[in-house]
Amino acid sequence: MYLIRLDDASAYMDLEKWNRIEELLDKYSIYPIVGIIPNNQDKALINQYPFDVNFWSKAKKWQEKNWTIALHGYTHVYLTNDGGINPVNNQSEFAGVSLAEQIYKISQGIKIFKEHGIETEVFFAPSHTFDLNTLEALKQASKIRVISDTIANNVYKKGEFHFIPQQSGEVRKLPFKLTTFCYHPNTMDEEDFNQLERFFSIYHRKFTRFEDLVFTNRNANLYDVFLKKLYFSIRAIRNKLRGR
Repeated sequence: MYLIRLDDASAYMDLEKWNRIEELLDKYSIYPIVGIIPNNQDKALINQYPFDVNFWSKAKKWQEKNWTIALHGYTHVYLTNDGGINPVNNQSEFAGVSLAEQIYKISQGIKIFKEHGIETEVFFAPSHTFDLNTLEALKQASKIRVISDTIANNVYKKGEFHFIPQQSGEVRKLPFKLTTFCYHPNTMDEEDFNQLERFFSIYHRKFTRFEDLVFTNRNANLYDVFLKKLYFSIRAIRNKLRGR
């Protein structure tokens, strides 16, 4: 099965590209998880895109047509170089930040969502990076118990949280029971859209949606641990070759 996740929705985004991907998803009846930045202060976004006064109305319409809304951080501003417990990148809004500050971020993000009639059950951090304090903050400041991130073969549970694995930044056939493809519509180019439509045209029936996932008490098994170690080993080798 496949899932698609869209990152960096906010009042500052490329409306043309977001409208285009929405039309494409609607065409193939695919329901994404959409990460909304509740209080976007990321200069790379706010200096590039005009403020959309209709953004929250758009988000409400996404929710009404059964798109799943996720809390995507709070400000999308990186505060540390900590990769946390999912070190896909060495930058984070959350990992390495105090529990008190993380509780504030989560609670304020949820407050903004509620002010606009947005409900959420899912969290994923900017740059995929978070730590154990993030999980504790989510427990104390929200009802969110699902994270879209980490490497695994399928949904698993650890402690009070279910983790939906996120393994690829582009559509492709992968040997996992559940694969989440992560896209950033703001930075997609023509070939990205073409590749996505080609994949949808062939495999759209293999896409599932958040509400159809089965959340059991399955723990991460040895295969999941192997996949995670393999992923980060390959990533480390690539970064070394690139001189990072």
